[in-house]
Amino acid sequence: MSKVPRAKALGSLRGQLLLWLLLPLTVLVAIDAFSVYRNALDAADLAYDRSLLASTRALAERVAIVNGRVVANVPYVALDSFETDTLGRLYYKVTGIDGEFVSGYEDLPPLPAGVPRSDIYPALVRFYHATYRDEAVRIAALYQPVYDDSMRGIALILVGESMEARRYLSRKILVDTLARQAALVLAAALLIWFAVRFVLKPVMRLKNAVEARAPTDLADFDPASVHKEMRPLVAAMNGYMARLQNLISGQRRFMADASHQLRTPLTVLKTQAEMALRENDPQAMRSIVESIARTTDATVHLANRLLTLARAEHGASEGDMSAVSLVEALRQVGLEMAQNAVRKNIDLSFEAGLETHITGNALLLHEMLVNLVDNAIAYTPQHGRLCLRVDDLLIEIEDSGPGISPADRERVFAPFYRSPAAQEVNPRGAGLGLAIVRDIAALHGATIVLSDGAAGSGLKVSLQFLRAA
Repeated sequence: MSKVPRAKALGSLRGQLLLWLLLPLTVLVAIDAFSVYRNALDAADLAYDRSLLASTRALAERVAIVNGRVVANVPYVALDSFETDTLGRLYYKVTGIDGEFVSGYEDLPPLPAGVPRSDIYPALVRFYHATYRDEAVRIAALYQPVYDDSMRGIALILVGESMEARRYLSRKILVDTLARQAALVLAAALLIWFAVRFVLKPVMRLKNAVEARAPTDLADFDPASVHKEMRPLVAAMNGYMARLQNLISGQRRFMADASHQLRTPLTVLKTQAEMALRENDPQAMRSIVESIARTTDATVHLANRLLTLARAEHGASEGDMSAVSLVEALRQVGLEMAQNAVRKNIDLSFEAGLETHITGNALLLHEMLVNLVDNAIAYTPQHGRLCLRVDDLLIEIEDSGPGISPADRERVFAPFYRSPAAQEVNPRGAGLGLAIVRDIAALHGATIVLSDGAAGSGLKVSLQFLRAA
């Protein structure tokens, strides 16, 4: 028997559902958190840039031309507010019309070439990042027109802000965003856990019902007790239990039939053995021993038929199946049974047409054909005819015996049933041959039909197989 490989354990269904629901949810929440964080940073940058521009404009309003030169009138209080801010440090630089240094921090990084003008504000302002005094700063560069009666031009005002305030706000936004998203994931996990627990209740009830079943209780489970997706599984369970019930019923029937049919010949054997023990006459003892031998042969024949019937009823495993030629199978049986036909001077013929292979159990198919041909020889009279035909998927066995009446053609397939005409022609039969034939034919998907012979007499057995190998 081939060993079935063990499947890898799948683990908890609840755990699998939670994993495949929470894992994508966590990924989506992480993506959403990143998006929210980036949007919040953009909004914070916009707000800080607006504040930085306001400071730059406030400084630009104090830039003017005095005595032909650009000056920045920045009071001490304003200068102090630029140098030290509660949220960070502010630095400024004012450059004149010709690029000369006017006021502020002369080493403040200049405006790089190629920085685009900000289209958000109605001003000639540009924002850029730089490093000043070993710290990152954000600088607003504002071109401010200046003029008097003697000259006019454009001064450049630079105001830089250290990034501490922005970084503090970005960290706060990140922490708040992650906290909210983590709370969302946790709440979703709890809701999903309760939902999965609730949804799986019918499955757990089915599991408890299976565990509570008695070993002999093979009644169907109600498919309506579980969800629609689980109903095919329940239907498969019910089908399996039905097949198991048929198997158990077949075993019980076989045991009952075997015990009933073997009891009589065994009793006869015991009686004959006791008679032989009491008999002193050698000739009489020999006669009893010969009778014991005949009874033993009949008992062995009956036991073999019972075992064949049991095997046919229980089916064959896939490992026993192979491609079988119907022509060769019937020819082989004809050769094996030819000697029996010769003893009765029966005209045995074999007709073969198209050769076809089917997928089947060669041993059981051989036993089925042996039963049919043996029955035909047994019931065909001396100098009768017996024809074995095979063409494609059809096998026919036609004899010139007494036949079977239409009323008995269904009943003869029942185990141990023998029609009165059959008992009259062959009183030693067991009544199992056609039962074996029926079960083996059903196992191979073949239909069996009993009908009259070509001349209106005798019996023709037709076996029609449905599919080739």
